[in-house]
Amino acid sequence: MAKVPEFLNQNEDVVLDLRPHWWFFVKPFAALIGAIAVGIIVLAMGNDGGASGAANIVAGLLLLGAVGWFGIAYVQWSTTQFILTTDRLISRTGVFTRQGTEIPLERINTVFFRQTFFERLIRTGDLEIESASQEGSSEFSDIRRPLNVQNEIYYQMENNENRKFDRVGERMSEAMQGGGTAGSGTGHSIPEKIEQLDNLRRKGVLTEAEFQDKKSELLKRL
Repeated sequence: MAKVPEFLNQNEDVVLDLRPHWWFFVKPFAALIGAIAVGIIVLAMGNDGGASGAANIVAGLLLLGAVGWFGIAYVQWSTTQFILTTDRLISRTGVFTRQGTEIPLERINTVFFRQTFFERLIRTGDLEIESASQEGSSEFSDIRRPLNVQNEIYYQMENNENRKFDRVGERMSEAMQGGGTAGSGTGHSIPEKIEQLDNLRRKGVLTEAEFQDKKSELLKRL
């Protein structure tokens, strides 16, 4: 049985768990190849005294720096996560210190993606997510198949909205039956139903967000 990630809430599932695209490694990998090439050239020139010895030192330092850069890039890649769950969008980065962003799906307004022609060929790109959060807009680079990720986010947003309305309906039904008001939900006008929702909100059966969403849904029927 697969281990459930610790950050998940009850009844929450992981939909996507992505690391950056391999394009993330291009610059440090190119530097590593270049340093190796310089080292080979220096060795092929042979040992001609002090000048060659200095060249060997420089080539060695270049190779050491390139290996270090590539190693740091790999650690950054392995500790960078872009996670989409059935409830949230989660981003985590950092090696020694960790940083994270969590955006509830119901607070996401718009998802944009950007790709150059070359990025389309290698299937990578950037995502920009506008949300009703303090940051307002969040950008994520080197996302694999950004168009597919965009579509999956919208799909999970719709499912999350549907589940939320189902939960509100279930709570209303349970509260009315348990409170001796069974049957009072039928034949009532929309203002009366909104008043019932407000009563449930004050009792703590519904959250403020659930009350506002259900109220908006009822007002649209007027």
